Amino acid sequence: MKITDAKTFLLEQGFHDTVDGAVILGSGLGGFSSTVTRAVSVPYKDIPGFPDVTVAGHGGELIQGMVGDRRVLVFSGRFHHYEGHPLDRTVIPVQLAAAFKANGLIVSNAAGCINTRFEVGDLMLIDDFMRIGFRSSSGNQLAETRYDNRPLINVARKTGLELGIELRQGTYLFVKGPVYETAAEIRAFRTMGADAVGMSTVPELLEAQKLGMKSLGITLLTNMSTGVTHARLEHGEIKEVADSRKEDFSRFVAAVLQRI
Repeated sequence: MKITDAKTFLLEQGFHDTVDGAVILGSGLGGFSSTVTRAVSVPYKDIPGFPDVTVAGHGGELIQGMVGDRRVLVFSGRFHHYEGHPLDRTVIPVQLAAAFKANGLIVSNAAGCINTRFEVGDLMLIDDFMRIGFRSSSGNQLAETRYDNRPLINVARKTGLELGIELRQGTYLFVKGPVYETAAEIRAFRTMGADAVGMSTVPELLEAQKLGMKSLGITLLTNMSTGVTHARLEHGEIKEVADSRKEDFSRFVAAVLQRI
């Protein structure tokens, strides 16, 4: 797709030409959209070149408006590689944020917890990540890009302290999905040093780095991963956990946006 076509269409819908920052909302975290004022929203399916979302908990709309005194783009939902999208298609929101000249990008997700010292409901800043079976395709240099999160992670830590919101910090392991990992895989991932595991976010963070955009990854730990407890993993539990932290998540993201 041509990002310029998508931007031209959005400008015709009343979007402003530039924004200060952008946010990609993961599963169950779409409630942040309600904090946007003076909002203009467009369904993904109406935007040229955008696929629609198919996973529960993803709203499937793009919103532009104000959070505090910052103009932002909010992507309510994302496209996953496991849905059949090539990696270079999953990063379309990042490319569009860059086209709107966003100074920074916050990428959120819901993921399984591997670190037994963390708890369900914790918010974890991604300070590093691992990739399993991840290689570039059709000229995309995602796999070769080095990620540096220092510009925003220090801001995020300070923001959490000032708001009184406890934040974990750890390593996120990206897998392709779509099935949950086995107990044996989780034991191996823990030995490797992973704190959480999920099926998104890393391609977006790497694309932001490639485009010269500051970025921050934040994970909501919605469940203990397979084998950590005897509980059965269900996608529906994501919403329950997300609802319990939606206020803290929204306050934190809004405050970080003011500092981008």
